[in-house]
Amino acid sequence: QVQLVESGGGLVQAGGSLRLSCAASGRTFSSYTMGWFRQVPGKEREFVAAISWSGGNTDYVDFVKGRFTISRDNAKNTVYLQMNSLKPEDTAVYYCAAGRPHPFGSGILRRLADYNYWGQGTQVTVSS
Repeated sequence: QVQLVESGGGLVQAGGSLRLSCAASGRTFSSYTMGWFRQVPGKEREFVAAISWSGGNTDYVDFVKGRFTISRDNAKNTVYLQMNSLKPEDTAVYYCAAGRPHPFGSGILRRLADYNYWGQGTQVTVSS
């Protein structure tokens, strides 16, 4: 069982930065692929970024590449999402998630169904 708690959301002007954190409980954090997703009202939750259990592999959706960076500190049971050059269209509730990587895979998971545990979400609002 893994419990996830996000923090770091807030209101920022366009072009600004925020760093989201996701603290995980449990002794098996380092065995999970971690992901960030986001959701706006009326739309489906969408993939943003993922990082393998070791941190050696990362993946991003195209519209955040070059602006967002996912990282993790397994000693602290925490995953981060550094968001730079924020745009108003980045406004959403951001969720972190934990999922078991597929055997013999890259350690990256992009589908919602691949993730077993979810945080409660943190609101990010980017003003123009």
